[in-house]
Amino acid sequence: MPKRRPLRLTQRHVAFVQPQIIDEEMPDPQPGYERATLDDHLATWARLAAQEPDLADVWIFAYGSLIWKPACEVTDIEVGLLRGWHRAFCLGWNTRWRGSEENPGLMLALDRGGACKGVLYRLPSETLEENIVKLFEREMAWKPSAFPPRWVNVAASHGNVRAMTFCVNRNSGRYVTGLTPHEVAAVLAKAAGSRGSMAEYLYATVSHLEELGLHDTHLWELQELVAEHIEAVYGSD
Repeated sequence: MPKRRPLRLTQRHVAFVQPQIIDEEMPDPQPGYERATLDDHLATWARLAAQEPDLADVWIFAYGSLIWKPACEVTDIEVGLLRGWHRAFCLGWNTRWRGSEENPGLMLALDRGGACKGVLYRLPSETLEENIVKLFEREMAWKPSAFPPRWVNVAASHGNVRAMTFCVNRNSGRYVTGLTPHEVAAVLAKAAGSRGSMAEYLYATVSHLEELGLHDTHLWELQELVAEHIEAVYGSD
């Protein structure tokens, strides 16, 4: 295993901005959205399945929280490289899970351009639809989705893998762009909601990427900036 580098952002920083109560129940949708149903998820999967001639092996490409909380059963895991897309805090403004009306959060999504190192998970074939629904319930709880699933080609150790992942819809009202790293860090250092804080989300993502030997220079810069922002408010002792 690669040697893990120490993060500037620590669990101590994260503890400063945690909400007092963690609630795993699904919050009500934000204005302009409604709760997706089982039929919605099955229809989405039917559309995606029709696009692929071979569903013997279905892989998911994880780039954010799915790395450390897959949301469904998996049988295999390996690292992969997705070209043409990069992870970015471009999905906003979150006022429910990890944000509030006072301090809305920004979530990770895949945006066009660049490349992204992440994790490939293979789903069990015997319970494929069941696990697809679990995944969609987690990632697409509201409709219309701001980052709908799509098929992509991911480079893995054994060759190219056709995988499903979630890419931001730039025409969505939730697409956020043009922020500097310092502006993004200021958001992540304050936002917290029913599922926890954005600082925790960033810390978990960077930590797991580093454990896998996957270095994301943008996230590495953000974790340093977020730590600085938190220390400026709460002190460094």
